[in-house]
Amino acid sequence: MEISLLILVAAIIFIIKALKVVPQQNSWVVERLGRFHAALLPGLNIVIPFIDRVAYKHMLKEVPLDVPSQVCITRDNTQLTVDGILYFQVTDAMRASYGSSNYIMAISQLAQTSLRSVIGKLELDKTFEERDIINAQVVQAIDEAALNWGVKVLRYEIKDLTPPKEILHAMQQQITAEREKRALIAASEGRRQEQINIATGEREAFIARSEGEKQAVINKAQGDAQSITAVAEATAGAIERIAAAIRQPGGAEAVQLKVAEKAVDAYSKVAADATTTLIVPSNMTEVSALISSAMKMVQTQRA
Repeated sequence: MEISLLILVAAIIFIIKALKVVPQQNSWVVERLGRFHAALLPGLNIVIPFIDRVAYKHMLKEVPLDVPSQVCITRDNTQLTVDGILYFQVTDAMRASYGSSNYIMAISQLAQTSLRSVIGKLELDKTFEERDIINAQVVQAIDEAALNWGVKVLRYEIKDLTPPKEILHAMQQQITAEREKRALIAASEGRRQEQINIATGEREAFIARSEGEKQAVINKAQGDAQSITAVAEATAGAIERIAAAIRQPGGAEAVQLKVAEKAVDAYSKVAADATTTLIVPSNMTEVSALISSAMKMVQTQRA
């Protein structure tokens, strides 16, 4: 009975040791008698107890690695403190187990040396402008070496670039001077544009006034011409009507009477002026002679 119980306990222990449940996004490396045997996939796996053993356990998720800050020398011999973070992922559990004794430290050290090399090729101003290029070059340099460690470097991000206080102060002065320069240029451009706008407005106003004056003169001339034409047409019409009336029977006598009335009226107006000396012809027949002469002219016009 005791032997059966021992066998049952041993069987249970054997089964427990033989069954290995690997979590999702994990990979376990199994060694058989000290040598690499297999990499267990997520799920239920069976191993031989006391012969196989799980030597390494790796997580296959993306891992962020904080790279320690370091002082780098730029191309123009300026010290620059750089701090970054690296993202990597284990892709080969066997290489990650046997490719390096500590692949995390190896990646961190390689990231620092690669970053120093990249920063050393750039001037100080370029390091702030070309962060994406720096990140890409660091990832490329690390990824080539990390293949032997079963690790894939996904990306590298620079968290902070800190120049010395003296350089930072000089950069701030340069930025202030540049902003003041842009402000002066903007103000001068504004004054220039204002003067251009004023000159353009004055020119357009002068043109508008001259066009208005020109149109006014044209309109006045056209009005005067139309007025003269209307007066001439009215005068011509009146003369034509007078001429037609003279041709009628009794027209000549009517003209004589009208001329006589005008002459008498003119003499009366002259006589009415106290300051005018009126000289009356001694022979009044001269007045009738004047009227006869006028009538002869009318008859000549009729002929």
